[in-house]
Amino acid sequence: MPGENLAFSPRAAASHFRFPVAASSENSLGGEGEMTLFQRQTIDLFAHAAQALSVPRSIGEIYGLLFSTEEALPMDEIIRKLRISKGSASQGLRWLRAIGAIRTIYMPGDRRDFYLAETELRKLVAGFLKESVQTHLQNGTVHIDRIIRALPEVEGTHARKFANDRISKLKRWHRFSNQLLPLLMRVANRV
Repeated sequence: MPGENLAFSPRAAASHFRFPVAASSENSLGGEGEMTLFQRQTIDLFAHAAQALSVPRSIGEIYGLLFSTEEALPMDEIIRKLRISKGSASQGLRWLRAIGAIRTIYMPGDRRDFYLAETELRKLVAGFLKESVQTHLQNGTVHIDRIIRALPEVEGTHARKFANDRISKLKRWHRFSNQLLPLLMRVANRV
C-alpha cells in the first residue's frame, strides 16, 4: 500500500521470537543468553523444517541454535538460550545424536558434554532416513502380520475379500518402500 513502511527492522522482526534479543551490535553473535537476529532466524527456519517433518519443534530449535553458533554448547546453555525444559533438551539432543545431526565434543577440564551441529547434508539425510524411516519399515512387517492374524475375525465373503485386497496392497507398499529406502540412502550419500 502507498505510504506503508516496508523497511526491515531487526527489533520488529525479533519480537516474533521467544528468545532474548542481543543488546550488542548486529554483527555480534550475542552475549550471555542473548542471540542475534541471524541466530533467531536460523532457529526459526529449522523449527519450521522440524514441524514439516513431524519432528518436535524443540528439536529444530536445538539444531538451529547449534547450526548458527560457532562454538560447541553444553546442554545447560542450550536450555538457557532456547528457554526449553531440561527434558525437551535431553530428548532433542539424544534424537539429534541418534541421527548423526550433532556431534559430542570433549572440552578439557569440563565434565559436561558439548555439542556441535553436523553440517553435511548427506549425513543429515542419511541419518534421518536410517533412524526414522528404516525403523518404521522394520516395524511395518510386525504390524502387517497383526493385521493378517486379525483376518479370521472378518465376517462375510465381501468383507473378507476387501480385507485380503487391502492386505495385499499393504504388502506391495511395504516391499516397494523397502526397495526404495536403499536407493534414497545412496542418493543422500551423493548430495
